[in-house]
Amino acid sequence: MSKKITFVQGNEACALGAMYAGLDFYAGYPITPSTEIAETLAVMLPAAGKKFIQMEDEISSMCAIIGASLTGNKVMTATSGPGFSLKQEALGYAVMAEIPCVVVNVQRGGPSTGNPTHVSQGDVNQARWGTHGDHSIVALSASNHQDVFKMTVEAFNIAETYRTPVILLFDEVIGHMREKLIVPEEGEIPLVARLRTSLKEGVNYHPYLPREDGRLPMSDFGDVHRFNVTGLYHDMWGFPTDKPELVQELLRHLIDKIENNVHKMTFYKSYFLEDASTILISYGSAARSALSVVKQRRNRGESIGLLELNTIWPFPAELVRECTQHADLVAVVEMNVGQLTQSVKLAVGTQKRVHLINRLDGQMIIDKDIKRILRILQGRGI
Repeated sequence: MSKKITFVQGNEACALGAMYAGLDFYAGYPITPSTEIAETLAVMLPAAGKKFIQMEDEISSMCAIIGASLTGNKVMTATSGPGFSLKQEALGYAVMAEIPCVVVNVQRGGPSTGNPTHVSQGDVNQARWGTHGDHSIVALSASNHQDVFKMTVEAFNIAETYRTPVILLFDEVIGHMREKLIVPEEGEIPLVARLRTSLKEGVNYHPYLPREDGRLPMSDFGDVHRFNVTGLYHDMWGFPTDKPELVQELLRHLIDKIENNVHKMTFYKSYFLEDASTILISYGSAARSALSVVKQRRNRGESIGLLELNTIWPFPAELVRECTQHADLVAVVEMNVGQLTQSVKLAVGTQKRVHLINRLDGQMIIDKDIKRILRILQGRGI
């Protein structure tokens, strides 16, 4: 039977999801509002015979999980705000070297120290473009604890499948609110194991040569194969190269392995979209308020629906376009200046009316905020 746990924080749900997914190693530095993830895992990991370490800062935390992943472990770190900024260079290294890892960012107000104990969704574009260079990234979100658990498990699955870092983009409200969580039975959510090469010791190993299915086998560093790991452009053996054809081939591979599989990593929830002339699009804690508005207005007979995105990046443009094709009005509900709204506009196209409903003051956007702006948009016919 599934185990019902009542009244846990979202941060605790994330830690439980990581343990369910097979987390072996956590390195991190405490920072509000993500600290409870580290506190929970500091108890659970050693009790399970696994490793927890508090590092001296966020840079070393990111580097530590990269090293631990290379040696065959499922790894995770968690942070917020300035800590996420500090992780960006090493995050880019993990992208280039194709190292599976999970990075949790429980968003708070910024920039700089900002509003450490208040909610924000201001890191959406940083998750996508925070590290320099052309690349693709995976970022998942959630509006409730059950989805926090599930998206955490899926983050590990995606990281292992595509040998890539995956970002869990939660927010302060989700991290700190309490609600029930039902932990699934073992095996209820399928888990992806590390794809270790079947090559024997002494046989040539190509650490960056994909199989026919696109997956890259990954030998444990320091075990039977010797191979090079670098943040430079490299060939199939991992050795640096500046040959134009190899640089382009590698860069296309890093992008295409994500962008060509958007459909396999798109998670979402839809509410009343079939007949909706007004559609709200939201994510994270803002989606809770958006759903409340939709339910209230549906009860009054209004044709309104909600598309809640659990996958933020790679942006599911085709899904958004399909779900909004018959709508007269599309409004994106988020707690920033419209970071995801721009992607929605590009996906929907100029023929649709896309507007932003937001809040920026460190307080959670609530149903009356959304209804006030909706009345203006619908009353003006814009």
